Formats: sequence, C-alpha cells, structure tokens
Amino acid sequence: MQKWSVFCKMFVKVTILIKRQQNICNMDFKNPKLERALLILVYALTFLVVAYVAVSLFVQATDNGAEAVDSAYKAEMRENYGNYLPELPDSLTFCGERVPLEDFDVREALDAEIIKVMYWHSQMFIYLKRANRYFPTLRRTLAENNMPEDFLYLCVAESGMDHVVSPAKAVGFWQILESTGKDGGLEINAEVDERYNIEKSTKVACKYLRQGYNKFGSWTMAAAAYNCGQAGLQKLVDNQGVNSYYDLRNYTETGRYVFRILALKLVMQNPEKYGFVYKEKDLYPEIKTRTIEVDTAITDLYEFGRQQCVNYKMLKMLNPWLRDTKLTNRHGKKYQIKVLDQQMRETTYNSK
Repeated sequence: MQKWSVFCKMFVKVTILIKRQQNICNMDFKNPKLERALLILVYALTFLVVAYVAVSLFVQATDNGAEAVDSAYKAEMRENYGNYLPELPDSLTFCGERVPLEDFDVREALDAEIIKVMYWHSQMFIYLKRANRYFPTLRRTLAENNMPEDFLYLCVAESGMDHVVSPAKAVGFWQILESTGKDGGLEINAEVDERYNIEKSTKVACKYLRQGYNKFGSWTMAAAAYNCGQAGLQKLVDNQGVNSYYDLRNYTETGRYVFRILALKLVMQNPEKYGFVYKEKDLYPEIKTRTIEVDTAITDLYEFGRQQCVNYKMLKMLNPWLRDTKLTNRHGKKYQIKVLDQQMRETTYNSK
C-alpha cells in the first residue's frame, strides 16, 4: 500500500509537469532562447519522473516475483520435507517369531526406536550404503550356518558394519569380546585378531546365538542375550519367572535392543517408505578381490604389498585382521590374504 501511495503521488507530479509543459508551450516568450531552455528543462524533468516510476514498477514486480518463488518454496518444504510419524506395521516377526504388537508397551517401544532410526538420517544413509557392500557376505555366512537372515540387522545394531572397538573392548562387526572370540576358535594376539575378519567373526556370532537359542528357546531371547550376556539374561528370567523378552523387565539397553533391531529391519527393508530415497548407483559396491594363501612368515607387510602390486593402505583395508606390520606364523598356519589390483581400485565404481 505504501508503494502504491508513492506511485500515485509521482503520477500527479507527472501530470502537473505535462500541464506546465503545455502552458509553457502556449506562452509567448520574447526571448526564444529562454523559451527553448525552459522547454528542455521541463522535458528532462518529465523524463526523469517517468523513468523513476517505470523503475519503481519494475522493482515492485521483481519483488513480487521473488516473494512468489519464496512462497512456492516454503509450500514445497511444508509438503515434502515435513517431519512425519512412522506408520507401524499391522504385524511383524523377528527370525520367524511373532512380535506382540497388540501389547501397548511393545508397540510404543517399537514406535520409539523407529522414530530414532528414521530421523538419524546421516547414519542411516551410511548403513544403507554399507549394506549393499557387506550384506551379501554376511547373508551367505548366516545361511551356511543355518541362521535366520534377520540377524543381519543385529550386526547393524552392534557396529553399523564398521570395525569399531567398544569401551568394553568388544571388537569388529559383531562386537566380540576376546574371551568369546577365543572360545569360538578365533586367533587373537598382537599380530592377528580374527575378530576383524568378517567371515570368521560371523561364524563365531552364529555359534553364540545358537547357544542362546538352545538355552532360552527363542531367537528373540538369543538376541537379547547377545547384548547383556547369557548369564545376565538368565538372572532376569530366574528373578521374574518369565521367559519371554517382551514380558521381561530388562536392563535399560537390553530393553531397547531387540526393538532397535526390528526398527533397523523395517527401515532397511523398505527405505523409501521411511523417507530414504536414493539411486542404486549411490550405494557402495562390493569390492572384487583375489585371495593369496600364505603358510609362511611375512617379515615385512610393506614389501609383501609391493610384491603383490597393492599398497599398504589397501592391504590393511582389505585385511583388518592383520594388526602388525609382520606375520610371524611360527606354526605354518594357512592364512587367506585378500589383495586388490590397482586397476580394480580405479574401476570399482565404473564397473557398476
């Protein structure tokens, strides 16, 4: 309204100038030079006023256009980028075992974990990318050990498919303690730590989960025991007189644990439903390697890498279980070492 008021005033001024111009033209000046100068002055003033009005109108139109774009953008943001509560499924299973979603406490516990997983965007996108690389190996190893595929998501809950070390010194994809690893037949010392070997650590995790199933009679309880330990879970069962995960008053972390696994399963099996949109080419591809069998000592892994046409960085990345710069191998054990040719390093994404 303020701008239109200014425009109206300017229009009145232009009209007055034009009338004055007409009056000047009708006047009889005795001095032709003075007449000409006055006319030029009036024409110039008229031109400046008209130019000002035109520019002002243009600026207003531009501002209106920018405001329209801003309004459209805000509307799109409201429509497409709002925060939405997830829709819970009508039914759900874990390792073939029914989740009692009709129980309000179970339903709300799952709802809370889905919201946390769903809105941790950066981490979930990384999980989805890594899953494309590591799930084939994990899935194959689980199948070879006759384990339910849902344990893929237990691995994600444990480590995010990264070789992390917990404050309790649990290591690798499956967060295996040293004692558990050695009980499962893994070699763990200053030079070799097979908890970092994906295939071997998965087999040990399968063994421990199978023990939990045999002890408690369900895969859900086996998963809970993987978090708090079989002895810790047995203590809860004995004290409370129930043998169902969903009926136990669990330790705080264990009480969330299975629900977090379920939430990861729901989101990772149907990411678009929960707002994670991406293209297949955005995911991390599997890395194609060749395997070298070694049954002698390697005194210098730097030199070994050069001999195999692979740099030390790639050697350690593909074989994180090698914890030193040498492999003593006093007993002639056979080790499978993965290597990657430089050409494959450069063409991994191009070959997708």
